[in-house]
Amino acid sequence: MTLEPGLRRKAQSFVEREVVKNTIMGVIIFNAITLGMSTSSTIMDKIGPELLLVDQIVLGIFVCELLLKVFAYRLKFFSNPWNIFDLIVVGIGLMPDRGQLSALRGLRVIRALRLLSVVPQMRSVVQALLDALPGMGAVIIMLSIVYYVFAVMATLMYGPSFPEWFGTLGRSFYSLFQIMTLESWSMGIVRPVMEVHPNAWVFFVPFIVLTAFSVLNLFIGLLVNTMQSAVEVETEAEIEKLHEFVERESIASAERLEALLAEMRALRSEVAGLKSQARG
Repeated sequence: MTLEPGLRRKAQSFVEREVVKNTIMGVIIFNAITLGMSTSSTIMDKIGPELLLVDQIVLGIFVCELLLKVFAYRLKFFSNPWNIFDLIVVGIGLMPDRGQLSALRGLRVIRALRLLSVVPQMRSVVQALLDALPGMGAVIIMLSIVYYVFAVMATLMYGPSFPEWFGTLGRSFYSLFQIMTLESWSMGIVRPVMEVHPNAWVFFVPFIVLTAFSVLNLFIGLLVNTMQSAVEVETEAEIEKLHEFVERESIASAERLEALLAEMRALRSEVAGLKSQARG
């Protein structure tokens, strides 16, 4: 019982070392490469068993790492969302991939996503995306309303002439999504429609301006503002830590100076006592 806290502290210091973190990151990258190699039938014919063995060894390393973290942090392990993310990703790799579950073999590459939790810069980007979700919700609702209005109009106006693109509301949604992505929108959809309806540009051009340019730029603006706010918060936290450090050092210096002055006063009084004794 007395050894367990000491072992737990040692485990914490071990998993928090930069060497260990960098090693795990290297294993993740190496595993991502080997998983990509396993998609080649030529490579699998030559070193297939070796790649499968490497995959099992890497999975064992990840499991040992998580078990060590659970031992080190106990219930605090689950208070960190990134630890839960790692647990889910590694847990998927432990699922059987034979028989009816053979399709799960493709999910092994999800382990490469652990780079998001290992690299601090990537964690910041993901956190910024999550922080931007509330603002994105309003933009998504607005975009959905615009989509619905234009999809109903397209179905009513162009559905009879082009049923393969606008025959139903669902087909109109898909065609408008293709137009919004600017993928073959002109020669593929709009110009054929304009051959039958010459004024169709009056419908499609405002839709592209509203969606492809205006609304999507709102997403980019939200992400930029969120990431900038995250950087500002991080900078303020660093400045606050620096202020606290300077304040602690100032207090410690003042205490040392006060002790030095006290020693000097004591020496002066002692010297004065010696002088008085010499005179007597």
